[in-house]
Amino acid sequence: MNEHDEALVDEAARMLLSVRTHADPIDDLPDRLRPKTLDESYFMQDRLNGMLAQTGYGTPVGYKIGCTTAVMQDYLGIPHPCAGKMFDGDVFHDSGTFSRSSLCRPGVECEIAVRIDRDMVADQPFSIESCDSFVRAAMASIELVDDRWTDFRTVSTPALVAENFFNAGCVLGQPSAADGGALKETAGTMWINGERAGSASGSEILGHPYAALAWLANHQMKRDTPLKAGDYVTLGSVVQTQWIDAGDTIEIEFTGLGKCILRLEP
Repeated sequence: MNEHDEALVDEAARMLLSVRTHADPIDDLPDRLRPKTLDESYFMQDRLNGMLAQTGYGTPVGYKIGCTTAVMQDYLGIPHPCAGKMFDGDVFHDSGTFSRSSLCRPGVECEIAVRIDRDMVADQPFSIESCDSFVRAAMASIELVDDRWTDFRTVSTPALVAENFFNAGCVLGQPSAADGGALKETAGTMWINGERAGSASGSEILGHPYAALAWLANHQMKRDTPLKAGDYVTLGSVVQTQWIDAGDTIEIEFTGLGKCILRLEP
């Protein structure tokens, strides 16, 4: 299948939409519907996101980036960043409560998020240094992920990307003035029900959090859909995904950025 097989792309996107709306995991996309390349997968993701926006998930408010740290690349077996879209219906500020019944296998990740100050359009590739002037604020963030596959380790990377790379929502902390140097040194810690679940610094994110942002900005420029002023971007987890269940409370804190809380109810 390629991105020009419109009917097959629609069929695959509707299948992924059903998985998300019914919380009913699948083994994989059928071979005839499975994207073979990342270009095909992002094209299919676009189609899925258009359907999600029409199905009550709200409007897109930004992006998640996955696999930007060694711990997550090793865990997922994917050696490069992958991106997905976030919708305002699943984005909370300071604290957020999600329903376990609407998810297949929920997990949480400990992330730094940024808010874009102006459209990220440039005549040359973005770099760590050039990203600084485009960022309005930074904040702690908990990404809620959902494993919608029977066994995600048997699913191809393009298929994982096509369904928004596990994203199910996020909680954003209070915004702080962005400081590129401080973001590299900030330390993030996750607690689940008061028990420490992991900790690491911002430098784990491709050596510098803005390296992940530069990757996404360049990726979106190539797709003629640049990052826009007001977009939120979560930059990747510094702690390995932790799988959770109903009744769990998750808290994260980054030095200099504050904290946020996620609760999972039945």
